[in-house]
Amino acid sequence: MDPALDKAAQGWLLWDKNPKTLEIVTALVAAANVEELTAAFGSRMEFGTAGLRGAMGVGTARMNDLTIIQTSQGFCRYLEKNFADLKERGVVIGYDARAHAPTDGGSKRFARLAATAFISQGVPVHLFSSITPTPFVPYTVPHLNLCAGIMVTASHNPKQDNGYKVYWDNGAQIIAPHDKGIAQSIEENLEPWPTAWDDTIIDSSPLLQDPYANINKDYMEDIQKYCLHREMNTASTVKFVHTSVHGVGHVFVQSAFEAFGFAPPIAVPEQKEPDPEFPTVKYPNPEEGKDVLTLSIALADQEGATVILANDPDADRLAVAEKLEGGEWKVFSGNELGSLLGWWLFTCWKEKNEAPEALKDVYMLSSTVSSKILKAIATKEGFNFEETLTGFKWMGNRAKQLKDEAKTVLFAFEEAIGYMCCPFVLDKDGVSAAVITAEMATFLATKTMTLNQQLNAIYTDYGFHVTKASYFICRDPNVIKSLFEALRNYECKNHYPKTCGKFEITNVRDLTTGYDKSQPDKKAILPSSKSSQMITFTFANGGVATMRTSGTEPKIKYYAELSAPPGTSDLEQLKTELNELCAALEENFFQPAKNNLEPKAE
Repeated sequence: MDPALDKAAQGWLLWDKNPKTLEIVTALVAAANVEELTAAFGSRMEFGTAGLRGAMGVGTARMNDLTIIQTSQGFCRYLEKNFADLKERGVVIGYDARAHAPTDGGSKRFARLAATAFISQGVPVHLFSSITPTPFVPYTVPHLNLCAGIMVTASHNPKQDNGYKVYWDNGAQIIAPHDKGIAQSIEENLEPWPTAWDDTIIDSSPLLQDPYANINKDYMEDIQKYCLHREMNTASTVKFVHTSVHGVGHVFVQSAFEAFGFAPPIAVPEQKEPDPEFPTVKYPNPEEGKDVLTLSIALADQEGATVILANDPDADRLAVAEKLEGGEWKVFSGNELGSLLGWWLFTCWKEKNEAPEALKDVYMLSSTVSSKILKAIATKEGFNFEETLTGFKWMGNRAKQLKDEAKTVLFAFEEAIGYMCCPFVLDKDGVSAAVITAEMATFLATKTMTLNQQLNAIYTDYGFHVTKASYFICRDPNVIKSLFEALRNYECKNHYPKTCGKFEITNVRDLTTGYDKSQPDKKAILPSSKSSQMITFTFANGGVATMRTSGTEPKIKYYAELSAPPGTSDLEQLKTELNELCAALEENFFQPAKNNLEPKAE
């Protein structure tokens, strides 16, 4: 056996006190099972700006009791260096309903071990006593003036995964340089502290507090400030079906509807209770479309409901479907729902603010791979639009900066069905997005309009924006790297492609290397990162396509958009051209690695 591998496994056996994982590793060492030991100990999960996310199981490469203890110890020490008042202010910890029977692991267990690490060092911990939506953690951090937040969740990932998501004292996800600082601190604090394994010490500790009741109450009171039509909501004839997809969202969306004066949405009975096995869906991700909404559509048809609201398992994302006139169901893309919510929140703002000069301080944000429909609305209406890097860590931190400058941030979204409708949560929030979508649909119904009709009205006013996104699964990091390096050296060394099939490329922006052909100094304005791959191509026909790696899944994603000015009527031609562009992208830019790629799950 490789000495380094043997050393890693032996070190694990010295520190691990979980009987199940200890037994598994002992058996692997005794059998000299090099393949399994390499999978478990050949690497360590990398702590990045998304925190940790990976499969639950044994070893340094997976989520388990010991890696959670080590991560929490490192994070605690890092916070001690950055906050002199950490022991006065403390941290908040939340968790979802994920579990892993083979190792007795799971979100609640991991959250308690994290709390144990902090309490053992005299740090107050606000540990939710039950499952909560992810947005409750970034809400709690500034609401209680805490130093940091931890959410144990893998969001919409497959059932075997879990994660450790970290928020800074501003209520937004961490960004550089904190990721590297925390990672280094973890490496310096790998040996479990004396009480690390005894999570019973927290139960009698005066440092442990349960924020569940108060945060639930305060959050629901705060979202009521975004309810403009309570009487209309109370009288609403629109029927809604809601699914939490076996996650945490059911109770909280019911409460949000009550806060807005609505009758409760009809819950999908097979999916409303948390279940870490996600038994009714192949993937617990509403972004996958109708496959995840099969039970919701059947229930809606049975009950005469016309709108479906679907949260992912940690309730930070929202998918929406609407029954069209002919009886077919339309599942809105993330960009389409972003268009609708952007229009609605601006409409609500105008209703409360008549002074035109106030527009100069109003902002909306979206990620660089999302539709630019908000930019078109902002240009015509006179408010500000900003683009950020992919991920709510960037939008949340930028929103906080703008708020600190006394600006009004109305809305932020990313195409992966993530929406920040209420900036008291500096992250995507599927609970507030669900109830605000319900109010929008109810308002439109009073005008005898549907969500889909309003979407078309937005395109008529601001120009059609058609988008398409897809992905390939690639489990080999070397293949991913070689694919992107081939694009950087497409025809010869240090030359990006000039065409993609019949489509001429007019600009290239590479946020891995920091290159942007359109800038005078050829340097990108948005921050670049060598740890992730992202290249954006602009085409002569006005199309834009971005290829990037996922930060949480083994995927190479691409996003493409074509837009046309207001008054353009040939939507079908625009869609046809976009499909041709995406086909050319797959044929020309993914072709070299096709033998190592798995197509999007259908």
